[in-house]
Amino acid sequence: MSSIKVLVVDDSAIMRRVIMGILNSMNIANDNIEEATDGCEAVEKAASQQYSIILMDWNMPNMLGIDAVRNIRASGNKTPILMVTTEGERTNVITAIQAGANNYLVKPFNAEDLREKFEQLVTL
Repeated sequence: MSSIKVLVVDDSAIMRRVIMGILNSMNIANDNIEEATDGCEAVEKAASQQYSIILMDWNMPNMLGIDAVRNIRASGNKTPILMVTTEGERTNVITAIQAGANNYLVKPFNAEDLREKFEQLVTL
């Protein structure tokens, strides 16, 4: 498990904790989980470190998650990105995939939903 490194990007500390708890239940230790509170921080971290997967919220201050995805992809970074957002409209899903997101999970979600989407992108 130690080889999996996750970046959790969400402006809500509560949502980051919920996601981290689910990741912990998947045997991913907190030492292997990093947090970012907005898209700017996510872009910086993605540029300076290798992650197995990035879990990205859409609506955040400073830089939207969708713009962070575009920035990360424009830099040539191919890390799998799972959008985790309240934006459930079909057009948003299409926009996210076109921007470079690999998959999409609509909030609220349960642990099994997150695990399933995660495992589609990363082998545990």
